[in-house]
Amino acid sequence: MAQPNIQALALQTIQVEADSISALAAYINLQFEKVVQTIHQSSGRLVVSGIGKSAIIAQKMVATLNSTGTPSLYMHAADAIHGDLGMITPHDVVMLISKSGNSPEIKVLVPLIKNFGNTLIGMVGNMESFLAQHSHLVLNTTVEKEACPNNLAPTSSTTAQMVMGDALAVCLMHLNHFTGEDFARFHPGGTLGKQLFLRVSDLIANNPVPMVRPETPLPETVIEMTAKRLGATAVINEDGSLFGVITDGDLRRMLERRQPIAGVKAADICTRQPKTIEPDTMAMQALDVLRQYDITHLVVTANNQYLGILHLHDLVKEGLH
Repeated sequence: MAQPNIQALALQTIQVEADSISALAAYINLQFEKVVQTIHQSSGRLVVSGIGKSAIIAQKMVATLNSTGTPSLYMHAADAIHGDLGMITPHDVVMLISKSGNSPEIKVLVPLIKNFGNTLIGMVGNMESFLAQHSHLVLNTTVEKEACPNNLAPTSSTTAQMVMGDALAVCLMHLNHFTGEDFARFHPGGTLGKQLFLRVSDLIANNPVPMVRPETPLPETVIEMTAKRLGATAVINEDGSLFGVITDGDLRRMLERRQPIAGVKAADICTRQPKTIEPDTMAMQALDVLRQYDITHLVVTANNQYLGILHLHDLVKEGLH
């Protein structure tokens, strides 16, 4: 038996699904716009339900909507007819997702939801189906064929459902004036939350604050750098303003020049006007500065007063890189 061409099959799958997504453009019409406005104007939540693979898409859609400012709730279609209908409140909008629109659970749910008086949106791949004919509003996700070689396993159809859900979410984000700051409030955990919330002041809060005076002898300067373990020290004037910075690299370059070290002061080897950053700067912006100048340290100042040193390792430890 001949072995299948795996790469060709994969490319064919991608092409079939890509064609299905492109075809959705024809279904972005006034009915789609009315669905978006109905959800946006609702004083309740959007309850999304489905059965089988469509139920999984419903879960993903709810997760996306909740994280982008549209309060939503997932309800499994089978569980709904065994008690979970109680989660629907009078002001909620309900969306049922189904490829065929004729599954037994859907046929049971549709009249029950309509009897509750809720607006019913059908996301369906069969415009002649029970769901399409009995919904108040319909989102058409019809696909020409599944990517499955038997045209049976939900592949193109579930992809189309997911993309239609994303289109809804993005439109609602714009209507809700959902900003990056709003997104940050809903994503406080993990690397994403750190990118959106973490500031330079948070990163240096527990760091030692190495500092010497311009007249500090070199041996004492080295001791300060070693003790504070940041690979650098700021050189500070008496009024707390920044005079310069000394890094491990500055020390190495001085030794490479083989100049006598007797009598060398901090002011003699420091870098004047080093790169500085404000404590309220976002951590990701600080990382961009480090990358831009190919350096590992930034001196943190506010109103020309020295506050500490930010090291590249501080960012890496937080998973920012």
